[in-house]
Amino acid sequence: MSTQNLFQKEAIEKLKELSEKARTCMFVTELDQLPSNSRPMSLQECDDEGNLWFISSKESNKNMEIERDPRVQLYFMNNSDSEYLSVFGKAFIYDDKSTIEEKWSAFANAWFDGKDDPNVSILRIAPEDVYYWDTKAGKLVSLLSFATAIVTGNKTDNSDGVEGQISI
Repeated sequence: MSTQNLFQKEAIEKLKELSEKARTCMFVTELDQLPSNSRPMSLQECDDEGNLWFISSKESNKNMEIERDPRVQLYFMNNSDSEYLSVFGKAFIYDDKSTIEEKWSAFANAWFDGKDDPNVSILRIAPEDVYYWDTKAGKLVSLLSFATAIVTGNKTDNSDGVEGQISI
């Protein structure tokens, strides 16, 4: 596994690629308490500045916890392609019509009575510390490398993996 730290545009592109491909993350709040509170959340988008956007209920425990402490940790996993992302950042809550209109998706109708539902809020996560794990050639090539190592008795060099810090 090699290390490749990413910066600015390249960092945002990797954050966007991995978060939007995984689409769902474990969203953790109350980081100073044990156990922390976590729940699965569906990502709406990762924008061109690297902000992560979610739709949430104003009345949720998550929103109340963010109001007390805006620090959050997000864990994205795309097991099918061996891609992983850890995001620590600060959460911001929006309930204005223009932000809701801009970030709304029909998918949210499963939880709300449309975008005019008074309980709709939008969460923006501004990443402060991001780390990723990825494969350079994809999971299939990784599996073939491991299978070859098993059959031949040779150790795999695991050189197709890459990890690193994402600095936005």
